[in-house]
Amino acid sequence: MNRDADVRVRQELFAELAGEPDCRVLALWNGKTLMSGDALALFPADAAASAELLFYLGRTTEPGSNAAVNAPVLAAVLSDDEAAAIEPDPDRWVSLRESGDSLGDADSALMTAAVALANWHASSPHCPRCGATTEPELAGWARRCPACQNQIFPRTDPAVIVLVLDGDDRLLLGSNVLWPEGRYSLLAGFVEAGESLEHAVCREIAEEAGVKVEDPRYLGSQPWPFPRSMMLGFSAQVAAGRNPDDLQPDGEEIVDLRWFSREQLRKEAGTLLLPGQTSIARHLIDAWLVADGGGDLDESARAAASAIAPA
Repeated sequence: MNRDADVRVRQELFAELAGEPDCRVLALWNGKTLMSGDALALFPADAAASAELLFYLGRTTEPGSNAAVNAPVLAAVLSDDEAAAIEPDPDRWVSLRESGDSLGDADSALMTAAVALANWHASSPHCPRCGATTEPELAGWARRCPACQNQIFPRTDPAVIVLVLDGDDRLLLGSNVLWPEGRYSLLAGFVEAGESLEHAVCREIAEEAGVKVEDPRYLGSQPWPFPRSMMLGFSAQVAAGRNPDDLQPDGEEIVDLRWFSREQLRKEAGTLLLPGQTSIARHLIDAWLVADGGGDLDESARAAASAIAPA
């Protein structure tokens, strides 16, 4: 998507965009939206006429969503009554977690930006300087305090998520105290104030697993608007001279830690609860898993299920 940021300063921007025949609206209710097949359901401009909150996401740059190329797309945050007028069945409204697997790049960009902005607006109704009620401006990409004129922009919380490997190229996965039994993923944590990303990688792994790591290398990122995170993917190696089996889960967040070879992970893929396909954790695990020329988690899970299925 083209975020088209230069036009956000226009006072009558929403009216201008709504006047374009191709203008479309992404309806949001409690962080959820509607689908049309495997694409976002986008509505004509009049669907936003009475929305609680409106912001301009930008223009589409490729086909694939229910909008023409270069169509302006608005996001409308709806009240319960407004949402029911569009779709009264609450089960038809789906979250980004539920729809992410099926969304194409264009729709994923629209939905992620919409959810991130909606979450930020919901959490920032008051000025952090004086406490006065703030008002949206810049087409929904900022808020202004009318009392002290402080301008507030959306905040993103950086978090590192780490593919930890030992000298035998085994992968470290952990289980969080809040997760159901059998669910494992990469270790992750928020970057602290004044901390570099590389230091955060080393600190988080030491705190959660009791393992000293080195050589953190950036692999990629994923916006994660739950409510406003940016997941920054890294790999790291167990430090030279350290025993990788001296694992010490912190007991507060991480209750179990396991090393997996590729063969072990493929063998257990049908029984472990592993990260969903929408997550960068799954992407990093799959990338490591196929580095030996074998299959990814989906192929491994299917093979494991087939092996234990009754004849």
